[in-house]
Amino acid sequence: MTPAEFQKSLAKRMPPSGLSPALAALWWMGKNEWNKAHELAMSEEDADCALVHAHLHRVEGDLDNARYWYRRAGRAPATAELAAEWATIVAALLAAPR
Repeated sequence: MTPAEFQKSLAKRMPPSGLSPALAALWWMGKNEWNKAHELAMSEEDADCALVHAHLHRVEGDLDNARYWYRRAGRAPATAELAAEWATIVAALLAAPR
């Protein structure tokens, strides 16, 4: 799936099948469903979910919590616009080998 196809899938009611928990969380965030996205980001303890979790807390405005999750993901805290960060994470996760 390409980032453009992922973006286009947001017009549907449910996420595409086969998405990782991190990508599914980003899909729900793309639909402004923060709570569903947060549940999915918390469902795994890997670096991908930690990064998404950090982004979600940044969206929420809880920057201390976001910094914690960026550390857990092994990343520096993001400073880009939220939409740009979302798109960057989507593209990176879609490009990662499965």
